[in-house]
Amino acid sequence: MSRIGDVVAVAGFRLGWGAVRRLPERAAYALFDRIADLATARGGSGVRRLRSNYARVRPELGDAELDALVRRGMRSYMRYYCEAFRLPDRSADDVARGVRVVGDGAVRDELAQGRAVVCFLGHMGNWDTAGAWGARELGPVVTVAERLEPEEVYAEFLAFRESLGMTILPLTGGGDVFAQLRSHLTKPVIMPLLADRDLTARGIEVDLCGHPARMAAGPAALALATGAALHPVSIRYELVPGSAWHRRIVITFHERVCDPKQGTTRERATAMTQQCADALGGAIREHTEDWHMLQRVFVEDLDERTPGGVAVRRSR
Repeated sequence: MSRIGDVVAVAGFRLGWGAVRRLPERAAYALFDRIADLATARGGSGVRRLRSNYARVRPELGDAELDALVRRGMRSYMRYYCEAFRLPDRSADDVARGVRVVGDGAVRDELAQGRAVVCFLGHMGNWDTAGAWGARELGPVVTVAERLEPEEVYAEFLAFRESLGMTILPLTGGGDVFAQLRSHLTKPVIMPLLADRDLTARGIEVDLCGHPARMAAGPAALALATGAALHPVSIRYELVPGSAWHRRIVITFHERVCDPKQGTTRERATAMTQQCADALGGAIREHTEDWHMLQRVFVEDLDERTPGGVAVRRSR
């Protein structure tokens, strides 16, 4: 039965992928807005978690304001998927027109001098579009991807991201991913890593918007191990000037986070990860609806358990 379910999931995924790519652009976005609104109205576990996360980072909001924010957040989340389905058909010029970049000067300087850059990303905006833009405008992009189930869906997403010019390493099941990433950092590559959630149980506890949260240790550890520059990066949507509905992403490279040079390696990595969390937290507060965090991220939530007593740690 599990295998039958996998076959149905893969077939539905491929059907959706093809159908959305054939729709007119505005119709496709309208459809995904409708899907987002229906999901919000149904109020499933992901929507409830999104609301809980938003309530923590925006405690000043009343219930009605929070509900409106969650609705916008779900629309932003579904916009990501609509764009992901349609991205393979977009030309390089079209991708470039759909991106505005802030603060990329220091990153370009590092790459031009033959050095690698590690980027600490959050689940904000559309990181696939950002990766496609980076591969064409900055240089080779190397990152990791979490394995999805069924395996065929993971293979589809892997092929999709590689078709955009990115080198993708599996987070699990592919050997020592840290060592593989470190070897790539000997060359002038850009390495964006989604880090606002820890998936390894070896993460670093930081303060995020006034609450303890666990974030991935990898970006800071790789920067310390290789000397690569570490930049927090936030991504959000904005309306294209002159348009009532068409949006583009804004990629912001925040200031480089430097090695404090004091303490143990773990203490230095913690200090650097906290600086990344501070930059990301500011962006999340300002552009909350583009933070697609439908999973547990705050320490208070990580201890929640299923009726059988097993901690739940879902991933996207």
